[in-house]
Amino acid sequence: MTLTPVELNQRRGLRRMKAGSTGLLLMALVGYVLAARYRDAGGPAWAGYIAAAAEAGVIGGLADWFAVTALFRHPLGLPIPHTALLPNRKKELGRSLQSFVATNFLSESVIRDKIVRLGLIGRLAGWLVDPIHAARVVDEAATMVRGAVTVLRDEDVQRLLEHVVVRQLEHQQLGPPAGRLLGAFAEQGSQHRLLDLVIDNATEWLIANREQLLRVVSEQAPGWTPRFIDNRVAGRVHAEVLRFLAEVRADPRHKLRLALDTYLTKLADDLQHDPSTMAQAEQLKTRLLRHPEFRHAVTGLWAATKRMILDAADDPHNELREQAVQGVVALGIRLRDDVTLRAKIDRWVENAGTHLVTTYRDDVTAVISDTVDRWDAKDTARKVELQVGRDLQYIRINGTVVGSLAGLLLFTLSQLVL
Repeated sequence: MTLTPVELNQRRGLRRMKAGSTGLLLMALVGYVLAARYRDAGGPAWAGYIAAAAEAGVIGGLADWFAVTALFRHPLGLPIPHTALLPNRKKELGRSLQSFVATNFLSESVIRDKIVRLGLIGRLAGWLVDPIHAARVVDEAATMVRGAVTVLRDEDVQRLLEHVVVRQLEHQQLGPPAGRLLGAFAEQGSQHRLLDLVIDNATEWLIANREQLLRVVSEQAPGWTPRFIDNRVAGRVHAEVLRFLAEVRADPRHKLRLALDTYLTKLADDLQHDPSTMAQAEQLKTRLLRHPEFRHAVTGLWAATKRMILDAADDPHNELREQAVQGVVALGIRLRDDVTLRAKIDRWVENAGTHLVTTYRDDVTAVISDTVDRWDAKDTARKVELQVGRDLQYIRINGTVVGSLAGLLLFTLSQLVL
């Protein structure tokens, strides 16, 4: 049996304890022989007391030596029944140990109590609020993501995207889901925010490029009109466009907004119920999916995403990583300060942990019995003896000492009675 350094140290300690307990037994045996001969030779009365104590100590020490030895092997190599218990009952030991661990360490009540007392989410929150710890989390995550992205081949990802995205879109009717999405978009008034954004950007561009716009209008004017009239018309056009945009921006009930609402609402309904509009949407989808540029766009999207991930993983001062660190710290602060959220996640962790342990408890603890079954019977006895044999030698020592005291007490009582 190959022993680890720890087991070698345990074997040395076991040998020292065996030598000590055996030495005590031999001392009791020698003491009995000497005291008995001294008593029989007419020695004083105390020799009888010593002989009785030593005799009982030898008997107690031998009995406990037999009991301890019988756990691991046949005493003196004799095949006495009910000895060498561990080698002979190795399989039963493994199954009993498996059942003991499953019942007493992996029961639902034990796991729940342990998770509750640990307060995992509270500890995690206190750990995450430290920017150094948050940066460590992001670093580890970046390393894992970088490894995954590096392993993935571009052609495999492209095939996966085409299979998941393109083929799913080919077999999925576009009109109804697009109509529902557009209807929800219009119902929430999101088109007005989008229109405001377009107006703001258009206004900024018109103000910043006034001269260019005036020049374009003048160039498109008839050649026979005077230049000052062209400039005046161009200026008027520029001012009217700005005025119109300002009116639309300021009036939530402007005709343009109402017309946009009506158009989007009707389009959303047609996409869901009008066969002609639904057919046009399908035709548009088919042309788009079959266009070569679409596949190039899918490939370019993955390439850009991959490049962004690798750049963020390689650069410790990347803005994306810094934002991720701030996000982790913010998460820690929220978990620390939001008692309701923390309690909710604690319950989720408690239920999830308990479910996992109770569901796979038998599979986990089966490792114990399977491992013990694979062990050689003698090696099993030796391994167990290395772990507990040193403490078991105290049983032998106690047997010798207690036996001696019991023998002395009984001899003393017998002398007093008789």
